[in-house]
Amino acid sequence: MRRRLLAVLLVLMGAAALLLCVPLADAYARGRTEHLLLQRRSEAARFADLAERMRTEADRSELSAEISRYAQLYGTGVVVVDTTGGTVARAGTRPFADAADALGRALTGRSTDRLPTLRPWGPSTVVLAEPVGRDERVSGAVLLAVPTDAARGDVTVRWSLIAAGAAAAFAAAALVATGIAHWLMRPVLDLDRAVEGLTAGSLRARAVSGTGPPELRRLRQHFNTMAQAMADSIGRQRDFVADASHQLRNPLATLVLQLENVEPHIAPGPGRAEHARALDEAERLEELLDGLLALARVESATAELTDQDVSRAVRERVAAWTPVFGHAGLELTAAVPPEGPLRALALPDAAGRILDAVLDNAVKFVPRDGRVEVRAAHGADGTAVVRVADDGPGVPQDQLPLLLRRFTRSPEHQNVPGSGLGLAIADEIARISGGRLAVGSNTPRGLVVELRLPSPGRPVGRPGPDSRP
Repeated sequence: MRRRLLAVLLVLMGAAALLLCVPLADAYARGRTEHLLLQRRSEAARFADLAERMRTEADRSELSAEISRYAQLYGTGVVVVDTTGGTVARAGTRPFADAADALGRALTGRSTDRLPTLRPWGPSTVVLAEPVGRDERVSGAVLLAVPTDAARGDVTVRWSLIAAGAAAAFAAAALVATGIAHWLMRPVLDLDRAVEGLTAGSLRARAVSGTGPPELRRLRQHFNTMAQAMADSIGRQRDFVADASHQLRNPLATLVLQLENVEPHIAPGPGRAEHARALDEAERLEELLDGLLALARVESATAELTDQDVSRAVRERVAAWTPVFGHAGLELTAAVPPEGPLRALALPDAAGRILDAVLDNAVKFVPRDGRVEVRAAHGADGTAVVRVADDGPGVPQDQLPLLLRRFTRSPEHQNVPGSGLGLAIADEIARISGGRLAVGSNTPRGLVVELRLPSPGRPVGRPGPDSRP
């Protein structure tokens, strides 16, 4: 926007400079042409007076000598004609181009009162005529073919000065316009960055520019007030979720313990089955509260991003989960880059925590004798990529975007233990780390979860700890 504003200002200033300079240059050219006309008309009038007083051969010789000296001195062509157009005297070699109109006016008693406006590119010669005699006593005319080199040189110099002055004024105005555009647009760009930060989920984004017009400064203050109120409101909501989850865990743990203690005293029959279902629901509720607490801790995290070895995290987590997968009858393999460690900039142990959530989902949903592969590699865009692919039943294409949402579970997996928060927490960790988590279909069947984390050498657009998905 600043470039567009600057372009508009420059166009307006350029148009103003042209509107001022073009008339000024044209006025000087016309004035210089008028000066040349008046100067040469006075000399033509003198020759016409000599021709009018010409009576004898001596007078003719005097006229011829006079116009010859003039022609040699100024490089001008001079010719004196009678009323029939016959030449009475002539001097100089400059041609008389387009002299018919000027001659016709002079033979009717009218002097040349206008010449073509002289400009640097021409004309190179102008013709003017002066009648010999007046009114009904016109006996001929004096024609002058006047070179315009000197006059056009003056016009060129003056136009060059005008152009240089206009260019200097335009440059100065452009500098002023640049400063004005920067002054006007700096708070707007600052607000734009702050709004972009809020849109990305960073509730700490604020407009910090204190420059610009008073209206924009007031807008900045109102925006910051609004952003702070929104951050406080969301913070209170998160605190409530975390506090409520924490406060509910203690009585729920007590309830689970009491249900377990009561079990030996329940006689076999329908009552014991109902007791088992109640205990399962209580344990599921406890798992849900643990997930809510984990999500609240991730969202309110204040840890700085650190440089970490993703390859090492993959090897360690795969080694830790291998016995669990073996007990479930599943095969778990890992592949890491052989050329060296794969490094990323993320929250502490982000890759390990995300892998735990993804592998926990895989061990729950992949059928026995299935295979899960974890592969780490360098991404084409310089990111660290960890890809977890399985050959399980997968998820319908229309349900894939829902897997990263909170409390979302596939309809056919409602009875599988879990809270529906594992991938949501993993996605939140990836997002706060400046990366992303994506879910897709595997070929020919199964599910693929891909984690991308920024490398240490790349700038990270971290949304911040106070953020929302």
